[in-house]
Amino acid sequence: NERLMETLIIADALRRASAGRINLICPYLCYSRQDRKAVSREPITAKLVANLITKAGIDRLVTVDLHADQLQGFYDIPLDHLVGYPIFAKYFAKQKNKDLVIVSPDIGAVKKATKMATLLHAPLVVIDKRRRHHNVSEVTFVIGEVKNKTAVIIDEMIDTGGTVANAADILKEKGAKEVIICATHALLNNEACLKLQNCKADKIMLLDTLNIPKEKQISKITQLSVAPLLAKVINRIHLEKSLGALFKWEEKETAL
Repeated sequence: NERLMETLIIADALRRASAGRINLICPYLCYSRQDRKAVSREPITAKLVANLITKAGIDRLVTVDLHADQLQGFYDIPLDHLVGYPIFAKYFAKQKNKDLVIVSPDIGAVKKATKMATLLHAPLVVIDKRRRHHNVSEVTFVIGEVKNKTAVIIDEMIDTGGTVANAADILKEKGAKEVIICATHALLNNEACLKLQNCKADKIMLLDTLNIPKEKQISKITQLSVAPLLAKVINRIHLEKSLGALFKWEEKETAL
């Protein structure tokens, strides 16, 4: 909340100083999960944040891995939505692991997992998850074969850690020889670090869209950087070049 407010204040100061254009590079966009009313009388905070950013005078927003693609429609300014899974795909392509399977931890992540599996020519596995309450989920069954495989779970964020920790445990129970958790945003709230440390995942790979405090940097965590991608985006925006070339990996596997 403090960082959001500081961002709005800086944008207001720049606008009042007659800045020609204000671009916001925001790798993690807060409140993006509250994009609808799940129950009666709930706010739609993602829309509120969109209104605040627009009213502050920001002309363009660049972010990474929104909770839902349709959030782009909340904004009346250009929004460049980057994704993190090609960074993980590039990492695993270099490892040349022949026993790789890509795992979607829930139905909502299937599209992303499918694209990553396509890039790596790997099978897709889907975990069916039921969410009984906010931040409380349980795994019901696994669709696909993981026995003697290296299972890579791909998700956009780790909040309390319950979803991916449960998924890692059940994949090990199903015979996976190694389980690697990949996520873009490391919120790591409540007892997430304890859950991740105690779960059966062998490695946890995160992007650096959020700073991880020292007390939360457990031994399993490895971070990959989004800085090279964001640098290319900033350069192209400044030079008024198209960003389309940065999305060619969706069309060409040679991007790996």
